[in-house]
Amino acid sequence: MNSFVAFLALVAVAAADVSHLVRSPEADAQILKQDADVLPDHYSFSYETSNGIAAQESGQLKNAGREDEAIEVQGSNQYSAPDGTPIQLSYIANENGYQPQGAHLPTPPAPQAIPDYILRSLEYIRTHPPKEEPVRKY
Repeated sequence: MNSFVAFLALVAVAAADVSHLVRSPEADAQILKQDADVLPDHYSFSYETSNGIAAQESGQLKNAGREDEAIEVQGSNQYSAPDGTPIQLSYIANENGYQPQGAHLPTPPAPQAIPDYILRSLEYIRTHPPKEEPVRKY
């Protein structure tokens, strides 16, 4: 019985995931360049690391003092995906939301024509509106 328990303990140790204990070369990346400028009505920052990661962003206050006051931001970043593919992303964020652009981002399919039977159904609904039913009081 004791040898069986010892055998199970050895199997558990052999099957244990110790990948988190191995130090990744990414952990030793150095900051090569870093700049930041922060003021009340605008800001900007940029950085670059020795492992190829780089980013820059700037933002400015729009419509200061008004009810629709907002910050408009634009920036970009780049890095390598785990498979080595270079990733480059640029973006704008404003009153229209976050708008990223990059070759790696999925794109929606081209719009399809609306089938004829749907168009006929919509036309029928438009030309035959529902009739008002009298309200019954009980």
